[in-house]
Amino acid sequence: MMLRIKRVPTLVSNHQREEEEEKARRNGGGCGRNCLNKCCIQGARLPLYTFKSVNKNVNEKDLIGDEKKEPPVAFLDSLVLGEWEDRMQRGLFRYDVTACETKLNEGRHLKKRPTEFRVDKVLQPFDANKFNFTKVGQEEVLFQFGASDDDEANFFPYAPIDVGDSPSVVAINVSPIEYGHVLLIPRILDCLPQRIDRESFLLALHMAAEAGNPYFRLGYNSLGAFATINHLHFQAYYLAVPFPIEKAPTRRITTTDEGVKISELSNYPVRGLVFEGGNTLINLSNAVSDSCICLQDNNIPYNVLISDSGKLIFLFPQCYAEKQALGEVSPELLDTQVNPAVWEISGHMVLKRKQDYEEASEENAWRLLAEVSLSEERFQEVMGLIFEAIACKIDANGNTALGMGEKAEGESGTHPMMVPGKQECLALRSALAS
Repeated sequence: MMLRIKRVPTLVSNHQREEEEEKARRNGGGCGRNCLNKCCIQGARLPLYTFKSVNKNVNEKDLIGDEKKEPPVAFLDSLVLGEWEDRMQRGLFRYDVTACETKLNEGRHLKKRPTEFRVDKVLQPFDANKFNFTKVGQEEVLFQFGASDDDEANFFPYAPIDVGDSPSVVAINVSPIEYGHVLLIPRILDCLPQRIDRESFLLALHMAAEAGNPYFRLGYNSLGAFATINHLHFQAYYLAVPFPIEKAPTRRITTTDEGVKISELSNYPVRGLVFEGGNTLINLSNAVSDSCICLQDNNIPYNVLISDSGKLIFLFPQCYAEKQALGEVSPELLDTQVNPAVWEISGHMVLKRKQDYEEASEENAWRLLAEVSLSEERFQEVMGLIFEAIACKIDANGNTALGMGEKAEGESGTHPMMVPGKQECLALRSALAS
C-alpha cells in the first residue's frame, strides 16, 4: 500500500511559483530569471570557497588545516552569515525571521513556520518537472563550495560555474526558520534526488568543520521524514544556544576498528544513534553515510543532525508520517500541524498556531516527539540492519559482536558536548508564517 499525506509545498526559493510563467516566456535566450539551469548558466560567475581536504583525527582541535595559517576569508561570519544578511537587506526573504517574538521554555525551541508538503517513499526518482534547485535565481546563491585543488583553502570572488563538473553551492532558504538559514546543495547540476551518498555527506561534514562553530549545525531530512524538495540538499543555520539533544545522556554501544564511537540515546523521546570520533574525518563520515544508505535501501525514513563542528552526529530513524497516513496519530497532535523533522527532533520545535506557542511546555513537546520514535523492538531491528551494513553484528542478547573493536559499555551520562555560553535551555520563538 502506498501511503500519501497531502501538504502545501514549502517555499524555499522566490522562483518556486514561477514555473508556468517560465514555460510561457522561455524563448531560447534564457528564462529571464538568471537561474542556475542551462538556459541561464552559461558564462555565469559566482563566489567560490575551496576547503583544504584533511585526513586526520576528527577530535583534534583544528579540522580545517594548519592552525598557523589564517583562512582566506572568515567562512562563517563573512561568507555564510555576512552574505545571508546581504540577501536579507536586498529583500529576498519572505519575512524577517530576526523580528520574531522569542521566549525560553524548558529546553525546547519553538517557532511558527509555513506548512510543508507530502512525500510517500524514502527513495523516489528525481523529477525535472517539479521544483528543483536548478530553478533558483543566482541572486539566492551565496557561493560555490568544494575541495581545493592545491590542498589549501582559497576564496575566489568571481569564479566561473563549471557546467561539466557540477558545482556544490550554498543558497539561502527564503522561508528561514532561524538566523542564517541556508541550503547546501551538492553537485547541483547533477540533479540528484534526496538520498545520502558518501561524497555528499562528507561535503556536509567539511562545511560544518569550515564553520568551526558549535552553534552552526547542519541537518538532513529524508523523504518520508519531512524533506520538502526531492533534490539533494542539507539545511543549516546558526543558533547560539545548545540543543536539548546535544545534552541528552547516551549509552555506548561500540567503537569501530576505525575509531568511530557509536552510542544510543537514552532518556530522550526519540530513539537514535550518536556517532563521534574516528581516526579521520572520512572514517566518521563513512560510518554515518553507510548507515543512512542502509536506511534508504530499507525504506526507513530518517533525520540527521551534524553538530559540534562536524565531530558529533545524530541519526534518527522515524515513523511519524507513516503513523499519520495510517490514522494512528491523535487528532490533538494532528491539529498542531507540526511536521517533526530534524530541527524539531533536536529540540527546536517549529510551531504553526499561536495557541500551541502560548501553551508550549516540555510535556507537550515530549508527547509529540514520542510519536516520532520507533518502538524499542523496531529500533533494535533497525540497529541490527545498520550494524550489519557497517560490518558490525549484534548478538541475541543485544551485545555488539567481535570485529568492531570494543564491547558495549554502560551509561555514559550527559554527552560531553562542548558548547560555550548558557547551558540551561533553548529559546522559544514564534515566527511569522506569511
